[in-house]
Amino acid sequence: MGIVWTIIVGFIAGIVAKFIMPGPNEPSGFVLTTILGIIGAFVATYLGQSLGWYAPGQGAGLIGAIVGAIVVLLVWGMISGRNRAV
Repeated sequence: MGIVWTIIVGFIAGIVAKFIMPGPNEPSGFVLTTILGIIGAFVATYLGQSLGWYAPGQGAGLIGAIVGAIVVLLVWGMISGRNRAV
């Protein structure tokens, strides 16, 4: 059940991160952002458990997942080259 909860929280975190960091307004941008939000929630869960913030088996909360989603979105933007300074 923990993985399902992390996916749900990551989906919500991806939507919130999309409003915080607006990107392209195409439909694939929404899907990509929510997928990256889910990845960010897993990253936040893993780092939180590694640093002792969360107990084993405990997922990241909404705030941690949002921060993880924003970090993943920033990294994705740098890799894909969309956020280049002109």
